[in-house]
Amino acid sequence: MANLRELTESHLSTARTDKHGRSAALVANDGPLRQTVIALREGTRLAEHNSPPAASLQVLAGRVRVDLEEESQGEFGEGELWILTHERHSVLALADSVFLLTTVTSQQGQQSYS
Repeated sequence: MANLRELTESHLSTARTDKHGRSAALVANDGPLRQTVIALREGTRLAEHNSPPAASLQVLAGRVRVDLEEESQGEFGEGELWILTHERHSVLALADSVFLLTTVTSQQGQQSYS
């Protein structure tokens, strides 16, 4: 069983010293369900990417912004849970941040949104 407090502290510490400003680990993998802890140093962006069939983002520490091309989907802080868009998007850390990304991956006959 994953301890989210310990993972938050550990990955945030790693992201703060990583040359790319990030740290991540898959913490749950059950069929199409994936949960990943992602830590980003302030100012670090996860580049624009396609969305899986279903995804949510729960901020464990800090504050992040989800961007769609030239507009923002929203800013989210510690304790907030957000259902992600089905459009291509990026994630920017507005402060040193850690979030739990929950996704349902593509299965045969399903495709990611782009």
